[in-house]
Amino acid sequence: MKESARQAAWEALLRVEENASYSNLTLDHTLSGGGLSHRDKSFASQLFYGVLEKKLLLDYNLAVLSDRPLMQIDRRVLVVLRMGLYQLWMMDSVPGSAAVNESVELCRANGQSRACGFVNGLLRAASGMPEPRLPDRRKGKNKYDSVKYSCPEPIIRLWRQGYGDEVTKGILESLDGRPPLSVRVNTLKTTAQELKVSLEQEGLGAEYSTLLSDCLTLTRTGAIEELPQYREGLFHVQDQASQLCCRILQAEPGRTVLDVCAAPGGKSFTIAEQMQDHGSIVAGDLYRSRLQLVEKGAKRLGIHILTTVEGDASRLELALQADRVLCDVPCSGLGILRRKPELRYKPALGLEELPPLQYAILCRAAAYVRSGGLLVYSTCTLNPAENNGTIRRFLSEHEEFAAEPIPVPEGFRRGTDERDNELTLFPHINGTDGFFISLIRRK
Repeated sequence: MKESARQAAWEALLRVEENASYSNLTLDHTLSGGGLSHRDKSFASQLFYGVLEKKLLLDYNLAVLSDRPLMQIDRRVLVVLRMGLYQLWMMDSVPGSAAVNESVELCRANGQSRACGFVNGLLRAASGMPEPRLPDRRKGKNKYDSVKYSCPEPIIRLWRQGYGDEVTKGILESLDGRPPLSVRVNTLKTTAQELKVSLEQEGLGAEYSTLLSDCLTLTRTGAIEELPQYREGLFHVQDQASQLCCRILQAEPGRTVLDVCAAPGGKSFTIAEQMQDHGSIVAGDLYRSRLQLVEKGAKRLGIHILTTVEGDASRLELALQADRVLCDVPCSGLGILRRKPELRYKPALGLEELPPLQYAILCRAAAYVRSGGLLVYSTCTLNPAENNGTIRRFLSEHEEFAAEPIPVPEGFRRGTDERDNELTLFPHINGTDGFFISLIRRK
């Protein structure tokens, strides 16, 4: 019943709102014990992510329609109202009367009977509007775009300053809808062709990547972890941008590789597969609990050359010289907003604090690159200060390193002017997460 699906979506949205928890983990946890059918899980997921993605647009219209400030509306009722508006305006499969009536019942079922009249009146008023309202663009394009695309103005200003109007518009348009799900084929156990056939026999949609070998894009997946192919270690989930990052590292069999910020392990796994499980990979992370995820994943995939080390990446102490070092640093995550929409509403993105930390990690990681070895610096954010600015500062202060031109594979396109050792990937141009990769070599 869709009533149960709405309840699940409401519970997950409220948990994200109250605890600032990750959307994917929250929804998975909520749906895992609800006993919902596949169809109802799909409905709950669509409603959950839709409300998160359109939160600023929904709240702008709630402010227009409500006779009281949003800050004075109980959070539990506010979530119901957002869900109701989303169903009215953005879910064609839901009749308007059902969107209103089920929202009122959802209010009542969760101890908010006093608000039922308020919810009913506001949503009935909204049902008479053919579409949500927007601010007057003539009074400010950043405000207009912020509401239209549900993206905070500071992020939009940062993108406009760093990438220009055209690229910014493309990024904003890419925020709508769920991103593609890409997986890296475990070439230690199977081939892309064999895995594709096997997944299709399970009822999944599986297509070869047009950009990378040993990569599939999946649809109709359900819970990935429940698939026999996943449990057997035939693949791991990894966006194409992240897979390209591993390819650019050029880790051949027999190499020694250091991955300084490895958890949850996706890049280490891909590198091990590229090395044909021959050589050595040291995977570091700050927390033992996260390293346990890496170790568990490596075991599932049948990877034997990976060892883990716990420690602060900016102060790492190792008796090691590596042929290849991957420095995928903590970042503001502005490249994965469509995958984790809750990130865009964080009160503090760390835009001032992160570059110094990233630089410290990069300097420490570089100390482990042997003569002639390569280092990849990467982030999953779209912020020049964290990306191009950090690597250019490093090269200007470390003459023992030199920029190394990135061998960009055919099919990938650059979206901004930058040096040949730098590559920024944009979702609307390459269909990947927003991502930055830079390649340098110790002389």
